[in-house]
Amino acid sequence: MKPRHYWSALCLSAALLVGCQSTKTPAPQPNAVQVQPVQIPQYSAQSFFDTVTLYGSSINHSNSQVLVSSDASGVFNVYSYPLDGSAPTQLTHSNTNAISAVSWFPADNRALYTSDQGGNELHHLYVLEEDGSSRDITPGEKLKAQFMGWHQDDIHFYVATNERDAKAFDLYRYDSEDYGRTMVFENIQGWELGDISNNGNWLALMKVHSNADDDIYVANLQQPAAPPLHITPHQGRVSHTVFSFTPDSDELIYGSNAQGEFTQAWSYNLLSGHRQLHYADNWDVSFVYFSKNGRYQVVGVNADAQTKLSILDTHSGKQLLLPTLPAGDLRGVNFSRDEQHMVFYVNSDISPSNLFSWQLGSPAAKQLSQSLNPHIDAANLVSSEVVRYPSFDGLTIPAIQFKPQQASANHKVPAILFIHGGPGGQTRKGYSALIQHLVNHGYAVLGVNNRGSSGYGKTFFHLDDKRHGEDDLQDIVYGKKYLQSLDWVDGERIAVMGGSYGGYLTMAAMAFTDEFKLGINIFGVTNWVRTLESIPPWWESFRQALYDELGDPATDKERLTRISPLFHADKIKHPVLVVQGANDPRVLQVESDEMVEAIRANNVPVEYVLFADEGHGFRSKANRITAQQAYLQFLQTHL
Repeated sequence: MKPRHYWSALCLSAALLVGCQSTKTPAPQPNAVQVQPVQIPQYSAQSFFDTVTLYGSSINHSNSQVLVSSDASGVFNVYSYPLDGSAPTQLTHSNTNAISAVSWFPADNRALYTSDQGGNELHHLYVLEEDGSSRDITPGEKLKAQFMGWHQDDIHFYVATNERDAKAFDLYRYDSEDYGRTMVFENIQGWELGDISNNGNWLALMKVHSNADDDIYVANLQQPAAPPLHITPHQGRVSHTVFSFTPDSDELIYGSNAQGEFTQAWSYNLLSGHRQLHYADNWDVSFVYFSKNGRYQVVGVNADAQTKLSILDTHSGKQLLLPTLPAGDLRGVNFSRDEQHMVFYVNSDISPSNLFSWQLGSPAAKQLSQSLNPHIDAANLVSSEVVRYPSFDGLTIPAIQFKPQQASANHKVPAILFIHGGPGGQTRKGYSALIQHLVNHGYAVLGVNNRGSSGYGKTFFHLDDKRHGEDDLQDIVYGKKYLQSLDWVDGERIAVMGGSYGGYLTMAAMAFTDEFKLGINIFGVTNWVRTLESIPPWWESFRQALYDELGDPATDKERLTRISPLFHADKIKHPVLVVQGANDPRVLQVESDEMVEAIRANNVPVEYVLFADEGHGFRSKANRITAQQAYLQFLQTHL
């Protein structure tokens, strides 16, 4: 769907502007040096989104193909990439709903994939048969399903669905021969499901008490009458994460922040009950997983908004020595079932994720994709810098800074404060077509990790609890002050922009401060009372954590009303662009409808871009391009 309307851009000819000012401009002094800004090619939104986005790295049984999700067709579909570097094959052909690859079957070239309907987040699980036909193995209305893993026998696999109770996910074991299924765990108590052991005997469960306190339990699926075993007894508030069972099914690796600010990986022996420290760093351990037979262990650490990956050869006890690779972070590492081949992605600020394959021990890896649009020269893109600045109370706020190549003290540029989603998300280093397009067109971007962001310790993470739209908003305001301290930023031309929770803070900045020249709200909350009253039922297992974070609409309605921009729209004085998906189950369209109507009542310029075929985010590349063009045009018009 085309957006409802655009505000016409008011363009002034540079030549005319110089002509108008020529009689007032003093002649240059004899020795004055006229400094010209750096000239670089400027690429269109279409060019940036002609870049291909890839994810997924399941290797088939014959070590010949990688199962990948790609938006090369305009909508995410499933592709098969040969490990020898030859051309990929498109396996699904959706023109509407985004399709996400899950896994090859262990013994043949069938594949599992998932898809929702129009962005409604009600995902079903499908089998892609070898003849190209598809089969929904989780049929039904208003249910959500997710793949949970393969059994070590390579015949059975596990699927969780909320068909019995919209608020709870039960676990089923499927037979890969006829897709018959058996319920193996009925989730009467509303647990959050974690990992399943390879032998199918153990299921990890989470019980959420608050947004800072939870526990891990383990259910013995061979003894369904026995109550789940509590494995994380503790005092005080401690958060845990289920990482994975070890390949021998003897231990569960889990995360805990009981010992300090950051999450460490711990192991729990299911037979002896012994637990011990497994892996620790000075940052959060984000994940731990293993190759099929346990020869290799992959650990990810969230090191200052950048993933630091380590791959351990458990036989030698040494780190796996990788071949020479392009600069960037490794992502999506996966091993073949025989542990002889490895596939992975390399991603950086100036390079979208490219897929590589490597036969272990060989001298070089093979690049299987070239994701960046070949018409874009990476030398014209910008690498980010991690910076920090003080907020109103002296708290140090981390941020990711992009400085346009055109920017200098003699050529100051406008700037955008970009706010991530969440609450509790994080702006991270890595390729973003959205950001690179704006930076390429001369806008500085500061991705703020305001208090409440993940990755900087549990104290920092909880500083915004029930302080949303207050202390975290001041972190955004002080981000503007930081930008104004830079001699290459035009301190009078600073905008604010964000998606989801970042869209909320954008609207809060426009309603509760007079600091920003314009705001761009992408799928943002504007009425917390309605949003929290209408959360999807499948969020039930962590409803209390959400209320602890933001407030319970039944008891905190006054505060939630006070921080909701919709009820304070009369204070908005500067232009706003609102982007909304009609199928969004999290931020209902009515919120943006009412927000836009209220701003218009102020006679303030407001543009509304509504997509009939999107939910909470973009499935379609064409829609991403339409939105991106709207961002740039709005900035050029009003900033």
